[in-house]
Amino acid sequence: MAARAISVFAISSTATAASPTGYTKQGQSFSPSFLSFPRNFKSDCSLLGQNLLIQSSNLSPVPPKKQTCSAVTVLYSLPTAKPEREAVENTPKWSARGIKSFAMGELEARKLKYPKTGTEALLMGILVEGTSNAAKFLRANGITLFKVRDETIELLGKSDMYYFSPEHPPLTEQAQRALDWAVDEKLKSGEPGEITTSHLLLGIWSEKEAAGHKIMATLGFDDEKAKELAKTANEDVTLSSS
Repeated sequence: MAARAISVFAISSTATAASPTGYTKQGQSFSPSFLSFPRNFKSDCSLLGQNLLIQSSNLSPVPPKKQTCSAVTVLYSLPTAKPEREAVENTPKWSARGIKSFAMGELEARKLKYPKTGTEALLMGILVEGTSNAAKFLRANGITLFKVRDETIELLGKSDMYYFSPEHPPLTEQAQRALDWAVDEKLKSGEPGEITTSHLLLGIWSEKEAAGHKIMATLGFDDEKAKELAKTANEDVTLSSS
């Protein structure tokens, strides 16, 4: 668009001092609030004669920038130490709740400033997600997020307050074995469907030397409860699409 001049007001040699509310000329007040320009308005002010001229090279609005969220990572599968499985068509997929529990476990590891995501963090992730059959089973047996977190700190201690965990703390070997155990058990069952959060919880329990197993045992979980949970491991409420 070609530059054009807009006459705002005349500057006279008889003009009085500016009033607190605006400009005064020959007894009349002019408030600058009536001037409204687009955000991208570029002005080049100059005095030509007795008029203040404002030149603009573009008065058209600028479309808003498209906002992108790079901090959100969408997971479609969980890490495995057996990559050959990925080439098998009938390899079962993780449920949405299982994947969310894993992501919440990573977050809990970061909150505690731990360098890796261990079985204790996966256990907390299940409870943070909170809607799976596994999480409900834990709460029904008196195992809550706050208790698990307290036991974790008691067992593993607090990390250096100045340490910052990576965005995705890598899995400990025990946590990775727990994930692969869950997949193996699903394959052994021969039943259709997804790998559920219950499989994940039983995988944590299978790692007897891991912090997650020790914390669960301290809070009253045992092999009998594991067998009870295993009976419904292939069941989970379907997530709503809303």
